[in-house]
Amino acid sequence: MQYRTATQWGVYDVTVENGAITDVQGIPEDPYPSAIGRSLLDGVQHKARIRRPAVRRGWLESRDRRQRGVDEFVDVPWDEATEMAAGELKRVIEEKGNTSIFAGSYGWASAGRFHHAQSQLHRFLNLLGGATRAMNSYSTAAAQVILPHVVAPWSQIELEQTTWQELAQHTELVIAFGGLPLRNTQVAYGGITEHQSEVGLRDAVARDIEIVNVGPTAEDMPDWVQGEWLSCRPGTDVALMLGMAYVLESEGLADRDFLASHCVGYAQVRAYLMGEPDGQPKTPEWASAVCDVPADIIASLAHRCAAKRTFVTAAWSLQRAHHGEQPYWMTVTLAAMLGQVGLPGGGFGFGYGAEGFVGSHWRRFNWAPFHKGRNPTGFAIPVARIADMLLHPGATIDYDGRQITFPDVELIYWAGGNPFHHHQDLNRLVEAWRRPATVIVNEPWWTPTAQWADIVFPATTALEREDVCASSHDPYAHAMRQALPPQHDARSDHEIFKALAAELGVLDAFAEGKSERAWIREMWEESAERAESQGFALPAFDDFWEKGMHRIPDLNERPVFLGAFREDPEANRLHTPSGKIELFSEAIAEFGYADCPGHASWLEPFERLGGQGSERYPLHLLSPQPERRLHSQLDHANYSQDGKIAGREPLTMHPTAAGARGLEAGDVVRVFNERGACLAGLRLADDMREDVVLLPTGAWFKPQDQTLELNGNPNVLTGDVGTSRLAQGPSANTCLVEVERYDGVT
Repeated sequence: MQYRTATQWGVYDVTVENGAITDVQGIPEDPYPSAIGRSLLDGVQHKARIRRPAVRRGWLESRDRRQRGVDEFVDVPWDEATEMAAGELKRVIEEKGNTSIFAGSYGWASAGRFHHAQSQLHRFLNLLGGATRAMNSYSTAAAQVILPHVVAPWSQIELEQTTWQELAQHTELVIAFGGLPLRNTQVAYGGITEHQSEVGLRDAVARDIEIVNVGPTAEDMPDWVQGEWLSCRPGTDVALMLGMAYVLESEGLADRDFLASHCVGYAQVRAYLMGEPDGQPKTPEWASAVCDVPADIIASLAHRCAAKRTFVTAAWSLQRAHHGEQPYWMTVTLAAMLGQVGLPGGGFGFGYGAEGFVGSHWRRFNWAPFHKGRNPTGFAIPVARIADMLLHPGATIDYDGRQITFPDVELIYWAGGNPFHHHQDLNRLVEAWRRPATVIVNEPWWTPTAQWADIVFPATTALEREDVCASSHDPYAHAMRQALPPQHDARSDHEIFKALAAELGVLDAFAEGKSERAWIREMWEESAERAESQGFALPAFDDFWEKGMHRIPDLNERPVFLGAFREDPEANRLHTPSGKIELFSEAIAEFGYADCPGHASWLEPFERLGGQGSERYPLHLLSPQPERRLHSQLDHANYSQDGKIAGREPLTMHPTAAGARGLEAGDVVRVFNERGACLAGLRLADDMREDVVLLPTGAWFKPQDQTLELNGNPNVLTGDVGTSRLAQGPSANTCLVEVERYDGVT
């Protein structure tokens, strides 16, 4: 029998025979179904499934936390595990208060709106008095904080920025800092039905748009684009942009009328470009010494920008680096100097090649969620500062003009996500993760998150329950019918929290006496009310459920991003303090952060090629998203494992760099720096810088000890350093390493 299921990387028809998944096919509506769907064939019903509730032996016997991550687990009945977890929650709340509970969840666990692990966890804990939460994301933390100061909230930019269709019709030149890596567009938060990014890019290419890929590897642009590649050192894009901006200013090519009418602070930017405050004009020659792109190429690119309808875009990866706020601020600054912001096909954008919805033309509609209520503590930390919080209770950090004091976390409850994938400097996280008294996890498989827990509840997957997939970025809604019975002794997150809520006296408030189907129906009906207020109708729930799919109508026309602001900046003020584009921010300048001054600037990172650390570690490691999975999800499945080399994540290196180290394709190599080391399988590619290596994220963390990780997880190498005191985001892409052949035994 065939069932429709939705995932974060697409919608599929899944064939189930005799209780087993036998086939997975993309649906007809999807022009480019992601092959990641193959992971469902063996990944769901896998030997790695958690069969029963389990408790770590050391915790069970003596509450020992030192063996967390290496200890064995003991199966226990559901009622005993529930009683233990509820007892710990009650104890911590009574002894230390609710901020001593950290509610860890990262939201990608399911494309279903009801079985959204983060919402289920937060609703449950809110009824107990709340918890410490994480804010912002590992993907876009620096962007989420800097852009509201400069131009617009991140949520507005994500929903409204320029579409592929508009680019194809109006743009003459695209400069893509960080490239356009279509491998990332397989996925989209909340689910995706039609993979349209490749369609949009191919349409642009067919119309002879010039596309320039600025970055260390040509692989970040499909080869069929046949675009220009500027081989920039990683993390130096700001210097290159400043060199271009210097040419625009010094040669009278900057649009002074636009800068005067729609921006504030250009005088400070101009002074910086000319070198007035620091004695260093930001000439192409200066920029070339930093970024390793010839000065004449930098100047020529500036001239081309000024002569054409130009769209400047920056990949999300650029702001996941030390001082990651600066490339995004400088992208807006450069576009403002060109004076094309608000024109069709001009201006700036972010993340074209980051997720499948970016650049789409679909209507944006906020479907009703599973309401989690208000967090009574009102307290959150930047998500990338989890290890800091666990290691340094009572310490205070700066964040966006205020200070945050870390609580003394006694208990972590994690449901959905993998901190041993997302976080940096995993050896440091290991030390931090052993500080709390108790870690509770809901998880379907024995992932690293489950292995590093004390109490583990086996959770169902999307194929073992009912739900609705309906994303604000996607025009489709899909009925996700149950295709399999719950595997082994697994329960849904909702059922897990219902049992805990009953133990703690909040069951009625949590479940409201409703079945899971009743919750789903109620969410649909609330969505129907929202749709009616926006001028269109949703079908009755029963009709939708029977049909299985519904597509909301398109808008007649998508407005040009910031077009109304361009037309009348006074009547259509931005949500910035001045109502205009803030090339210089008085607010940020008043914060007094040396690592994030009042305008976009080149700031030396803690390590880089041609700078600090490069003599000892001469290779820059970049950790892009993997092609064969979403983050670390289903890394145990055959589709992910088939992409490994010698059972390890592939490290891509230039043949010249490999030859200098006596390495050959297929070798097992040790990648190392002072923070840690991991093993990887060597892959060679000549369309990249010789001093750069690539190791995708998401291999399941498997430490032999604190000196060696066995599966190729790059985050044992990355530094756990905030982007700046402004955003405190992750700096994963600021990372120098060395590579050598590994001949040891594991």
